[in-house]
Amino acid sequence: MSGSLATYALLALPVLYVLVTLLVPPQRNLRHIPTVGGPSNPFLAWIGALRYVSHSAEILREGYAKWSSFRALRRDARRTAHHLGSVYKGGVFKHAEPGGWCVVVTGSRKIEELHRAADDELSFIAATNETLQVPYTLGPNVASNLYHVPIVRSQLTRALPVQFPELRDEIVCAFGDAVGMPEEWKAVPAMEVVMDVVARTSNRLFVGLPLCRNADYCELNKQFTIDVFTGAAIINLFPSVLKPIARRLLTKVPQRIARGMKHLQPMIEERFHLIEAHGNDWPDKPNDLLQWLMDAAQGEERTMRALVLRVLTVNIAAIHTSSLCLQTFINALYLLAAYPQYIAPLRAEVEAVVESEGWTKAAMNKMRKVDSFLKESNRFTGLGAKSMTRLALKDFTFSDGTFIPAGTTISAPAHAVHFDEDIWPNADVFDPFRFSSLREEEGEGAKHQMVSTSLDYIPFGHGRHACPGRFFAANELKAMLAHVAVTYDVKMEKDGVLPPSMWFGTALVPNRKAQSRFREDTKSKVCPKLQSTPAVVHASGQATSLSSLAMAAMVDLVVSPIQIHYLWTSRTGTDHLINTLLMYIVYDGIELGVVELDQRGH
Repeated sequence: MSGSLATYALLALPVLYVLVTLLVPPQRNLRHIPTVGGPSNPFLAWIGALRYVSHSAEILREGYAKWSSFRALRRDARRTAHHLGSVYKGGVFKHAEPGGWCVVVTGSRKIEELHRAADDELSFIAATNETLQVPYTLGPNVASNLYHVPIVRSQLTRALPVQFPELRDEIVCAFGDAVGMPEEWKAVPAMEVVMDVVARTSNRLFVGLPLCRNADYCELNKQFTIDVFTGAAIINLFPSVLKPIARRLLTKVPQRIARGMKHLQPMIEERFHLIEAHGNDWPDKPNDLLQWLMDAAQGEERTMRALVLRVLTVNIAAIHTSSLCLQTFINALYLLAAYPQYIAPLRAEVEAVVESEGWTKAAMNKMRKVDSFLKESNRFTGLGAKSMTRLALKDFTFSDGTFIPAGTTISAPAHAVHFDEDIWPNADVFDPFRFSSLREEEGEGAKHQMVSTSLDYIPFGHGRHACPGRFFAANELKAMLAHVAVTYDVKMEKDGVLPPSMWFGTALVPNRKAQSRFREDTKSKVCPKLQSTPAVVHASGQATSLSSLAMAAMVDLVVSPIQIHYLWTSRTGTDHLINTLLMYIVYDGIELGVVELDQRGH
């Protein structure tokens, strides 16, 4: 009984804390910045904060419409307005949210200054730590040591051309397991399917086979992501002194980490043993994220728990809607199913490119319509109402004199910018090939790619703190959409009707209950038939599929519809290296098998 009373008392404290925080906001010197979404009176700020929870996009578009273009005003002692300048882009406004005020900047000049500000003035990391309560949800080491970020930005991106066959193989297998190849229309829970595919495909490059296909491990990654964001929302309600207690009593993060240890510890121990035996390089050393983390980790980051936590942390960036994979693809899938007339042009492009380039990283670069469909989906539905959030570590003044006191949260209104008719004509219309058309203009080929950021397109942020994983994610997403386009016919229950999403704070939460209908496309020239491909298991225990190996080979003979690939593979024997020449045969998109032609030991 005493434990229950203690829990109830603990739950009551954040209510009191939130009321005090909202009724007496700490940033009293923000009164010079206009308020939208609720009263300016600090004692009534809770009204706007409550409204923001479910109407964030509406509030931000309201503020953007009112303050992005305005005449600078000065008020005299009698508060009579006097015009001082002409209309220009670049106003600021503030809104209340649980925990305090957020200042929103508009116009390319201020957004440029926001992203160029020094990290010791306007900090992206401090804002992220505050939003996700990283010191409590993921631990102080993750909050202070971001050694995984350059790994994602550089090594993961550089590995894509070589690892793309692995990515492709997992997409085919994951969709096959989740959807199958139904001859008649089959309704499937779209959110569950996409979460499974994203989790498996990302982890194929993170931890490899067979763990990426372990149902419990994939479920753990999905749950861990949800738990971190839910836990952050709960912890945010508590004063600092109570946050460690709230983490232990009210979140599931510690239990998830322990569960991750069960899956990853044997693999990590085996690799440490190989490092001790062979040094930092050994035959068939895995080329995956886990190994890159192990190679880069120093000191206490090389402990078992720290490595497990870091792998789970990177999975958050791969799975959660605030990153890009899940929300981008689920929204793109809903749009494709709601507007099935766009499947044909996507399918035609994919078939033409794959027949020329095969299923390769290079092929993804040539799928402009696929790229455009995903980029327009991000613009039209969005990854969140705001982007480029920073926390002012010291007083900051914009070039026009706008003063921001230390401790203030600042953001750019991504959703409102993406619906600005002055920037995007017919902004309220989903135009899937908007960006592929723009890329046809002279000098615009690279500017409008999905991964390209600008002051007018900021779902991934902009500048040095733009999402480092967007290059990996873009290729994963394009491979997924291309696969769907040539494998299935897709539709919603009613054409042109999108399942309603819900705004929850800054995040746009896709409809979790909506079902998309799939049916096999029997006419596709490059549709992969669902056949289980054998695996080549190397000395280290790392497995790769023969189809993945063969896809990386050069096409030596093409007699439509037959393709024959030749590929040398290597593996370590008892005391020598064995090279094997394989002939890989594909007939009309169907994997027929692999024939061993020659084997040489050296």
